[in-house]
Amino acid sequence: MSAPDPAALAAERERLRATYLRPAAERPASSARGLHHTALVSGDVERTTRFYSELLEFPLTEMIDNRDYPGSTHFFFDIGNGNLLAFFDFPGLGSGPYAEVLGGLHHVAISVEPERWSALRAKLDAAGVPYAHHSGTSLYFAGPDGERLELICDPLGEMYGEAVL
Repeated sequence: MSAPDPAALAAERERLRATYLRPAAERPASSARGLHHTALVSGDVERTTRFYSELLEFPLTEMIDNRDYPGSTHFFFDIGNGNLLAFFDFPGLGSGPYAEVLGGLHHVAISVEPERWSALRAKLDAAGVPYAHHSGTSLYFAGPDGERLELICDPLGEMYGEAVL
């Protein structure tokens, strides 16, 4: 497979921008109220709960039966602003390791206040969780099942000092 042509990629991006992107004042309102929850797969409910509630300080809010898979737990963590990060465990399914696939999850980016970001970075260091630090505002690391996470201290609607909303 040959490498994509950078000029062709740039031209395609510009075509898509011209076709679909509108200035904020011209954009219609979204039909959505917000992200209710993102659901990921957990290999171990307690390990996942410890990681998210103790290390990352996202309070566990509920644990219920998964109506679609007998014996499975659906559990939720508060990530602020009325948003939830959810997990399912699928005992006996043998899901295998995390894999980046078309239509799959690349990473979950969660905004935290700058002071909290620094404190969470120190907790990651103390716990020996490796991470990549980018642009002065983002920490990229893996969760307990290999899921890719980002803690970003930019405000919601901004990325690296640029408005994205």
